[in-house]
Amino acid sequence: MNSVDLTPLYRSSIGFDRLASLIDHALTSEATIGGYPHYNIEILDENRYAITLAAAGFSQEELDIQVEKGVLTVRGNKNTKDDRKYLHHGIANRTFERKFNLADYVEVTDANFSNGLLTINLVKEIPEAMKPKTITINQKDKVIEHKADADSKDTKTDKAA
Repeated sequence: MNSVDLTPLYRSSIGFDRLASLIDHALTSEATIGGYPHYNIEILDENRYAITLAAAGFSQEELDIQVEKGVLTVRGNKNTKDDRKYLHHGIANRTFERKFNLADYVEVTDANFSNGLLTINLVKEIPEAMKPKTITINQKDKVIEHKADADSKDTKTDKAA
């Protein structure tokens, strides 16, 4: 599979260094991971998300959730030997590992396991220091304010001489 060239994006964007590696990883790993276990990713509202994994046959003790360096990893460990003889074995109870890349400021808030479904809740909390703010530009006789807010006008002149 070919790599994605994001050079045009880098000409006008700062801080998206991980983007190319995330896209390459997504394009190459999805084919190798397979579809087990099945999962949903939901947008609950503007800043809240949920990942739900179908973990039928697993107990809570056999599931492990970790976050490290912006990657959420969910593991299911089946250590028990199954000596049963099946005519048809359609319920997968094999060990798995699923990884989800988290955007900046996305944090796991909690996880719930009920009826064979593992639900992981996430929230995106942008720190106050990262939120839009007004920058004042001093110019000889007047002060010009530029609003970062998209709803406001581009420039506003205050204190005309």
